[in-house]
Amino acid sequence: MRFTQSLRKNRQFQEVYKKGVSRANRYLVMYVLENHQDENLLGISVSKKVGNSVVRHRVKRLVKESYRLHEDIFNSGLNIVITARASAASISFEQMESAVLHLGRLHHIMKEETKTECEADQSN
Repeated sequence: MRFTQSLRKNRQFQEVYKKGVSRANRYLVMYVLENHQDENLLGISVSKKVGNSVVRHRVKRLVKESYRLHEDIFNSGLNIVITARASAASISFEQMESAVLHLGRLHHIMKEETKTECEADQSN
């Protein structure tokens, strides 16, 4: 089941940047804004400072796949913009997945029952 659509218009990104709340870690910055709908809208931004087009596209694919695999544990009704930092250019999929989930926990946008399962899995 697909819950997430893409943010496509520049004005949608700008609204999330201006009105949303941001949290960051070493590799990513996540902006979150409620959209009062039944689905999430995900936007991914990778600056030219991160690398050439091949590197930027790889980072986008890693972020998108990390989110897609775990989209069922995120709350719905959100506009989410994930911006990659330059340090994200050389990380593995597992590190990217961990970074996306870490930001989800920082924003408190993950469903409660899944949070405890994820934390229990990490402690083992």
